[in-house]
Amino acid sequence: MTKIRFTLLLWILVGVLLISITFAVMLGSVGITPQVVWEILFVKLGIPIETSASNAQAIIIWEIRLPRVLLAALVGASLAICGAAIQALVKNSIADPYILGVSSGASVGATAVILLGAFSALGIYALSFAAFIGAIFAVIIVFLLARVNGRTSVIRLLLAGIAISMVFSAITNFMLMMSKQQGGIQAVMHWMLGSLAGAKWSNIGIPFVTLIVVFVLLLMNYRQLNALLLGEEAAGTLGINIDRFRIFIIVFVSLLTGVVVAVSGSIGFVGLIVPHLVRMLVGSNYKWVLPISAFVGSIFLVWADMVARIVIAPEEMPIGIITAVCGGPFFIWMLRRKQYSFGDGE
Repeated sequence: MTKIRFTLLLWILVGVLLISITFAVMLGSVGITPQVVWEILFVKLGIPIETSASNAQAIIIWEIRLPRVLLAALVGASLAICGAAIQALVKNSIADPYILGVSSGASVGATAVILLGAFSALGIYALSFAAFIGAIFAVIIVFLLARVNGRTSVIRLLLAGIAISMVFSAITNFMLMMSKQQGGIQAVMHWMLGSLAGAKWSNIGIPFVTLIVVFVLLLMNYRQLNALLLGEEAAGTLGINIDRFRIFIIVFVSLLTGVVVAVSGSIGFVGLIVPHLVRMLVGSNYKWVLPISAFVGSIFLVWADMVARIVIAPEEMPIGIITAVCGGPFFIWMLRRKQYSFGDGE
């Protein structure tokens, strides 16, 4: 992958993302033209232009549709780069951001809020806070279980993640089974399958800042990620402190995953499929994989959210169903390709 090809691909993806965002904001029961979308955006950004948009259109675009679309882009980018980093960490092609128990831990927190009224003093922020706390708590337990004699083994990390996920899933299922609130049970199931319906501007700030910080840190360490693909022994001979770098990846990937899961629920397959697709396009060099994954993940989830909004309109389908329907067949096709092997590429 040459720098010229990478730059060209990056600009193409930027254009596709802007077009996708524009189309997603236009989509809905109230028809809005692309011109009106960009006029409202410019006006809200303080650029003095004439606009033909009505006040109702401005509210629909700025307060309802745009926050949701931008949140979809942020969540897609976050899950994609987390998936890429985790796959390098464990050198496993079926690893995803939820492998450390983040999703199951967040589900326990969210279920406790919806069914039991936990953290009710926090009002509208209770669900996000509880989901984040549950996610981070699960990761801490996984990390402590995987750490023996001051070292963290990849195998123990994976096994601990599976075990804790099963335990936390059992806790969630127990709360669901004991609950008599039919509406609450449906709300929990909807959250567990992923939803961006609650998106608002107040939900975007923390995921955006966290994404930027984690992305920059991962990109600054792309050489170490490349070295991990060669194996621990090879990475060690290059002067990399494997255990310290593994802790670094776990901490920041878990933080970003926990933040996005707290605002969007558990959206599967994005962090699993997107990094593989990107490796097919640009090779395995994480200098290219990370930025391209961020844009491809954003575009994919923006379109998945659009499909979720229209497929059973006026009802809304959980976005996790859409990503699974798209991701499952793609993953099967990828596994059947003889040319593809995890870690191969430029």
